[in-house]
Amino acid sequence: MSRATVAVRRLPHAEGLPLPTYATAGAAGFDLLAAVAAPLVIAPGARALVPTGLCVALPPGHELQIRPRSGLALKHGIMLPNSPGTVDEDYRGEIQVIVLNAGDAPFTVERGTRIAQGVLAPVTRADWEVVETLPDTARGAGGFGSTGR
Repeated sequence: MSRATVAVRRLPHAEGLPLPTYATAGAAGFDLLAAVAAPLVIAPGARALVPTGLCVALPPGHELQIRPRSGLALKHGIMLPNSPGTVDEDYRGEIQVIVLNAGDAPFTVERGTRIAQGVLAPVTRADWEVVETLPDTARGAGGFGSTGR
């Protein structure tokens, strides 16, 4: 497992909250906490932008993927509609999480709620090459259920 250093700036509304941490030694993602000043109630079917109070400088050649937490999805129907969200290496603003309540009851985000998880991932950039034909495969152009599974 490789490691990288991420410079982080804590905004005033995140004072007193812990920095992101990995829950276990083998965890791929670290928890992002809600830096809300007061409880934020998200009605069923509604969306909200939840601040984390953190700004980062990612290592060159990396992105920060923002992903949902499986426990929130299962227990409360909480989803991230743009999942995974991407924080680019050159972005310096606050990390905020778009949250959708797909459940059937209001969901309250309290200060310090583990609202999402982040995964630091390497980025490979594509160089596009126009060609006349592509190599054949068994699947070919079949898509959207064409494999029968």
